[in-house]
Amino acid sequence: HAATTTLAVTPARLDHDAGARRGWGMMAQLYSVRSRTGWGIGDLADLAELGSLFGEQGGDFVLINPLHAAEPVGPMTPSPYLPVTRRFVNPIYIRPEDIRECAYLPGPQRALVEWAAEEVRPSAEDPDPIDRDAVWSAKRQALEVIKRLFAAGRSPARQRALDAFRAEQGQGLEDFALWCALAERHEGEPWPAELSDISSPAVYRARVELADRVDYYVWLQWVADAQLAQAQAAARAAGMGIGVMHDLAVGVHPSGADAWSSREVYAHGIGVGAPPDMYNQQGQNWSQPPWRPDALARAGYAPLRDMVRTVLRHAGAVRVDHILGLFRLWWIPDGHGADEGAYVRYDHEAMVGVLLLEAHRAGALVIGEDLGTVEPWVRDYLADRGVLGTSVLWFEKDEDGGPLRPERYRELVLATVNTHDLPPTAGYLAEEHVDLRERLGLLTDPVPTVRAEARREREQMVARLREYDLLPDAPTERQVVEALHAYVVRTPAQLVGVSLADAVGERRAQNQPGTDTEYPNWKLPLADGAENVVLVEDLATNARLRSLVAVVQEALHR
Repeated sequence: HAATTTLAVTPARLDHDAGARRGWGMMAQLYSVRSRTGWGIGDLADLAELGSLFGEQGGDFVLINPLHAAEPVGPMTPSPYLPVTRRFVNPIYIRPEDIRECAYLPGPQRALVEWAAEEVRPSAEDPDPIDRDAVWSAKRQALEVIKRLFAAGRSPARQRALDAFRAEQGQGLEDFALWCALAERHEGEPWPAELSDISSPAVYRARVELADRVDYYVWLQWVADAQLAQAQAAARAAGMGIGVMHDLAVGVHPSGADAWSSREVYAHGIGVGAPPDMYNQQGQNWSQPPWRPDALARAGYAPLRDMVRTVLRHAGAVRVDHILGLFRLWWIPDGHGADEGAYVRYDHEAMVGVLLLEAHRAGALVIGEDLGTVEPWVRDYLADRGVLGTSVLWFEKDEDGGPLRPERYRELVLATVNTHDLPPTAGYLAEEHVDLRERLGLLTDPVPTVRAEARREREQMVARLREYDLLPDAPTERQVVEALHAYVVRTPAQLVGVSLADAVGERRAQNQPGTDTEYPNWKLPLADGAENVVLVEDLATNARLRSLVAVVQEALHR
């Protein structure tokens, strides 16, 4: 009997040529960072501006939220961590005017693009929550016009480039584009049962009938890919050692493209989450179907390989959200609470190996978000394989529960003051994380107890900053924020991340774990402490940002 199997030759360890020197970078929720020339949401043209600006200021990377695709028709899920696919990009991040064919539009069609932009451009300076559906509706109008011109008058070289991209991305791209076309056809209604199986005759017929729309969604991915390449090139040209650092979400939407096209690889009727902990006392259910360990092995880990390869096409690094999911995941059966789950183990040797192989091929770093409940050996294993961990100042404690001294931090980490699941530092210092959770009914301990703990944590941190001579006698809030960053730079951490929200004095949290519609998660535009919107064009002259960057640069050089 003959048998076949997949063989992957993987690096024992990822070398760190891409980040050989100690460096810092800016962390931003891209959708929130808007510009006067944009369409009411931060996009890939804005990403190129960020890479250029912070590269020129000495930064080595820009870490952004996952750009994974969401629904092609409304309502669009706002969370970048609940995508329909993790492999392909949300076309809402395309800047239509930067598509080459847009320059050749005849006057009337050019006017259609301008009119579409004018519908949403004024919203860039509005501090209220971002309306993704309005933005995408306007961009769709423009993109349809530009695609028609591309189809009619494309140059041979542009067509060859599109054909090469399509061939390289293969069946995965075709299936994703078909899912988008079907979602468009059946907008607002349940899909017919015969479309649930991608290998069914009904789906084959749909491929033929919807060929034009499949072409359109393939074209959108090609355009987004080109604009990502431009953003990475701008970052590297400005002196960044790493450039764009992508974020890879834990999982996908249960009724999205990946769960449909690779149905056999997912466990259905299961949600992934986290058991109860200090910060989320009821546990978390992220409502995402997990990969099945047995099915992944049978598929030779191709779904993981293809996803990572596509994400790293134009990036110098990837941050893997909840990298512990390559070792084990907290599975929660549908209809049960997050505290009623169980851990299911994965073949971490294979999964980490495939991840490192694709990072090696791309010349990229891997950062694992290894917060939460971690088995002690996991961090050592990842460090041995050359994967950087994650250290967040507020979570790093010593044996007595006080702030961990900087010299005791790990070296192979991306160290930051905060994370997108906490309020910006100015808000955290003002106990706004307690106020918000109290208002939303998320506290299981009495409010005075939680508030006293937050106060004690802050007082201990301020005392520790004074120990290291990082604070003046009567510090302002800004000076405390800068001192916290100087403290993190004193650690041996290979990379230091600075939140753009901290840099401009924002106080509002981007996300409140444990909520859905109760809080405008993933919708708030970048603003200062008075909730005045801060646009990309104004970042270079923002006094607070310049001051914080100077503190970080000086501390690093020291």
